[in-house]
Amino acid sequence: MRVPRFLPAAIGAAALLLGTATVTTAAPAPQGVAMNPCGFYKTGSDAFYHHCTSDGSRVVIKVEANLAPDYERCVYPGETWLGSAKKISGAYYTGRTC
Repeated sequence: MRVPRFLPAAIGAAALLLGTATVTTAAPAPQGVAMNPCGFYKTGSDAFYHHCTSDGSRVVIKVEANLAPDYERCVYPGETWLGSAKKISGAYYTGRTC
């Protein structure tokens, strides 16, 4: 039985297209990483500081407030709510533990 010349190329092209579609849709980005980054971040209405650690340490952060004095705060591992996104402009690790 003779195989037409175009058949192997057509099968290869189809396999390539199906393989590419599977690769691009099979692995969505993990949502936890994008939604809860380490450090300071804001949502639409709230400001947070996410202290990422595996040793259980507590750290001092400096919170930059809008229309109010900046202040320091001791945060535990995980997320800490800092307040309304309108009232907080930023926060960063001071290099100290508490």
